[in-house]
Amino acid sequence: MNGVQIRSAERALSVGTWLIVGGAVLYSILTVTPLAAAHTPAPWRWTAPILPLVVDAAVVIVVRLDAVLARLGGHGGRWPVVLRWMTGAMTLALNVADSALAKDLVGVAVHAVAPLLLIVTAETGLAYRRAIAAAVTALEAAQRAEREQRERAAAEQREEAVRRAREEREHAAGLAREQREHEAALLREQADREDRARREEHQREEARKATERAERERREREREQRERDRERTEREAAERREHDERQRAERERREQTDREERAERERAALLAAGPAPEKQAEPLARRTVAAAFAAGVPMRQAAELCGWSVGWVSARYAEHRDTTPTPALEGASR
Repeated sequence: MNGVQIRSAERALSVGTWLIVGGAVLYSILTVTPLAAAHTPAPWRWTAPILPLVVDAAVVIVVRLDAVLARLGGHGGRWPVVLRWMTGAMTLALNVADSALAKDLVGVAVHAVAPLLLIVTAETGLAYRRAIAAAVTALEAAQRAEREQRERAAAEQREEAVRRAREEREHAAGLAREQREHEAALLREQADREDRARREEHQREEARKATERAERERREREREQRERDRERTEREAAERREHDERQRAERERREQTDREERAERERAALLAAGPAPEKQAEPLARRTVAAAFAAGVPMRQAAELCGWSVGWVSARYAEHRDTTPTPALEGASR
């Protein structure tokens, strides 16, 4: 049973006990008040409810204090027992007195139920509370023992953790020392390797510089040779171009001379042909007009030479004038 179940049982016991006490007190007041009023002088009958209230108040005090003492695990001695039985007996006597005086056994039995139930409930509740208190004490002792055991286990775990941490620190310190020694050895080896590497690098650098110098000298000689070859090639190419230019100019000059001679012979032939007996074909007429225009022949004579009208020849002369450059322009172009 855990603490929650114990508190639930205590709560059920308290609620049930106070329900029985409340019912018994109310029933006692309703039963005893007429009896007390019947045996009290008429002027004082209003005090009849005081007697059951006083007795029932004592019952309430006994039940309440017994609950507190049982919860605390204490014992009030014999006087609480005397008070509990005396109040129970008084309540029983007052409740059954009226029926007993009337010799009503059924009424005695009926009116004895509530007081007897109250007395037995008080005793039983006390026993239950003492048992619950003992159980709570045992449970608390078990919990305390368990807590102490957990604390001892936690303390042992902490000590074990401290011991392991100390061992780990010592091991880590040893590893760190070995690591430092190893690193120092590695640094010495690294320094030796770097020194050898620097010497080898210096040697390679000197060899590289010598190779680069030789390569530069070789490239310089090759560049000078290429420059000489290029200059010779350019000079030969220029000479070839100049020779080709002279040959082309000479060829063009001869061709121009040949064209001019052929044109001159053609013009002379066209002009020497005389007036055309009939109208020439247009291509031939155009060549005839062109020859006449170049020779400065008048338009009418040119019309007679080609057999076309003067207007047509005039139009051709105008075309030749538009396409023939003026002497000033020719001089400027030359």
